[in-house]
Amino acid sequence: MISLLRARDVCEALNHQLVPKNIEGTRAKLERLVKLGILTEADTGSFTRKQ
Repeated sequence: MISLLRARDVCEALNHQLVPKNIEGTRAKLERLVKLGILTEADTGSFTRKQ
């Protein structure tokens, strides 16, 4: 089962306020993990673990 994560979902799980600056910051961190080869971006804005 592939679990897709969105930046908003990660913020919510971490109990961050759901404001644009937090969501965009989280999205940037997730995109950095894609560049490092830890995550993959399945669809625009949807991230998952690299298989």
